[in-house]
Amino acid sequence: MGDSGRRPCPIFFCMRYYTQNQYFREHFGTRVQKLSVDGGFTCPNCDGATGSIVGCSFCNNAAFVPSYCQPSKTIASQIEEGIAFHRHRCRTSPLYLVYFQTYSNTYASVDTLRERYLQALQHPSVVGLIVATRPDCINEENLALLCELSKSHYVAVELGIESCYDSTLIAINRGHDVACAFRAVRLVASYGLPVGGHFILGLPGESRTDILKGVGQINQLPLTSVKFHQLQILRGTTMEHQYLTDEQFRNSLLLLSLPTYISLLCDIIERLRPDLVVERLASEVPPRYQAVAERAFRRADGRWIRNEDIPPLVDAELARRGTHQGSKLHILNSK
Repeated sequence: MGDSGRRPCPIFFCMRYYTQNQYFREHFGTRVQKLSVDGGFTCPNCDGATGSIVGCSFCNNAAFVPSYCQPSKTIASQIEEGIAFHRHRCRTSPLYLVYFQTYSNTYASVDTLRERYLQALQHPSVVGLIVATRPDCINEENLALLCELSKSHYVAVELGIESCYDSTLIAINRGHDVACAFRAVRLVASYGLPVGGHFILGLPGESRTDILKGVGQINQLPLTSVKFHQLQILRGTTMEHQYLTDEQFRNSLLLLSLPTYISLLCDIIERLRPDLVVERLASEVPPRYQAVAERAFRRADGRWIRNEDIPPLVDAELARRGTHQGSKLHILNSK
């Protein structure tokens, strides 16, 4: 097991926060591109293992998966198509990390996990794995496998934490509590593996104050990286039905216009530990999946905001404020 201690604070080069691109360049010496694949896994919150077969109220996995990710295709085929996909979008890179993204990618026997992971690592341009999963799908056995693979490749784990409040996790039918999520973070870190936490901003019942208070809890965890994105209400989800039929539910949501979202992200970043890698600040889905189009971020000319549009807006607002990641960490530490 490796050292799970915190890294020295980085020097911010291009942005006023610690970006994933900077982290990868420091680690690999060059640009690295993530390639999503569907490993054919499922989820304990959909198959009845947690007592639920409907899943999280916000979840529609198909909305976030690139078109080349299909479980009917081999992992090798998905990787080749993924490389071609990113080249078409002018994202060229000599190295790739395979991102097991869809559903819970440690939710299988260790033999099955080993088979799927090794298929991905056979590609000559692949230098490692990022494995997305639920906190309740992490255990000593699958971590031992990931630790073994990390001796020859980069291996990181991404945990869907979503919220720092049990009341929110209950409201979205998450199927685990905050304590479970925090235990999983600490367990992964104890194996010396980089561990990321995924959080959704604007979940039912959470105020701006609640979200900023949660940053203090995030800072106390041995996380390597964090992902934030705005709540999107997607077609075919329980949350779509709640939004369309329940006025009380609609009123419980924090309505985030683009300016208020940028402001909130900057407030969060100013309070984050400087050594935390900020992997992502937003999420986008194809318009056909948007159940509530008026909640989508749009430009003045009506065009939808893309993921890549958000970081420059955040950096510009931080520059306007004269702040950067961690510059207001003392506000949390003084409470």
